[in-house]
Amino acid sequence: MPSPNRVWFITGTSSGLGKALTGLLLANGERVVATCRDPTVHDEISAGYKNQLLVCKVDVTKEDEIKAAFTVGVGKFGRIDVVVNNAGIGLFGEMEAVSEEDARYIMELQYWGPIHVMKEAARIFREVNPPGAGGCLFNVSTTGGYRANPTISYYCASKFALEAATQSFLQEMHPSWNIKGCIIEPGGFRSEWSSGHNSKIVPPHPAYTDPSGPTSLFKQVVGKIPFLGDPLKMAKAVIRLADLAIGVRSELPGLWIGEGVEKSVAEHSKTLGRAPIALPLRVQLGSDSLTLVDMQATRTIEEAKEWSWISHSTNSDDMDGQSYVKQYLMGSGGFEDVDKAMSN
Repeated sequence: MPSPNRVWFITGTSSGLGKALTGLLLANGERVVATCRDPTVHDEISAGYKNQLLVCKVDVTKEDEIKAAFTVGVGKFGRIDVVVNNAGIGLFGEMEAVSEEDARYIMELQYWGPIHVMKEAARIFREVNPPGAGGCLFNVSTTGGYRANPTISYYCASKFALEAATQSFLQEMHPSWNIKGCIIEPGGFRSEWSSGHNSKIVPPHPAYTDPSGPTSLFKQVVGKIPFLGDPLKMAKAVIRLADLAIGVRSELPGLWIGEGVEKSVAEHSKTLGRAPIALPLRVQLGSDSLTLVDMQATRTIEEAKEWSWISHSTNSDDMDGQSYVKQYLMGSGGFEDVDKAMSN
């Protein structure tokens, strides 16, 4: 099967995942609207892919620039099939140390920016693409979007908010629109995210300088360990997910090779590349992310069970908790996951 003829819209393509993904997609014969603040970073690659690549200057904190890039992209390629919300920076510092200006900026960049991208993507998937063709949305979060850590509170908060908005957004999509999506939760990757112009490190607050304190210990550990993830492999994983969402299998060399990949291909040989596969709400990228998210989810379940007596104790006297869940949540049709959980 030839590589799919998709049009991708990607934010934050000047480095890391965005840059790696853009290069792989062009090599795969696909078309890309690559957005970033400095389009000149793509001058070299643009020369070899003039008909496949459109580079747009976009600051995702500016809604008008986002809309303009989508308009130009549709004008050049006729549609948009896959959107990747990837733009972001690192912000390191204790909550008391980070200025409100910096905290608000990262929310503009990593929450409101992706929200504006999502809304425009939904409109194009529904109203510009052929009826029923829909589209696929990937919102790049982080392990910290599920399990927050010290010294990156505002960064994690922006990703927590993005994950919540994504979950609601996907549930709001009418099935006939065929709009799919997935939250990507990378662990530590070897990119420019944590250094240089892509991050800001705030000097420690005077109250947190004790070397034995939790924030100091966290900084020491993070500062010493190498990052696990490879941005190129991350880009391949995103393309695989996009393939699975529409039921194709790209022939890009090396795409379907890697630890665990060949086994999965063998197990799902009857469906891979033949029919769409429902994407999970979240996918962790990197063994570190998978482990930490699993630990947080397990802890949440264990604590919920241990403290369930507090939860049940707040029910009104004229209500039975189990009956309420079955009658109102399961019966409403709006909580399919509750229905499934209660049926098991």
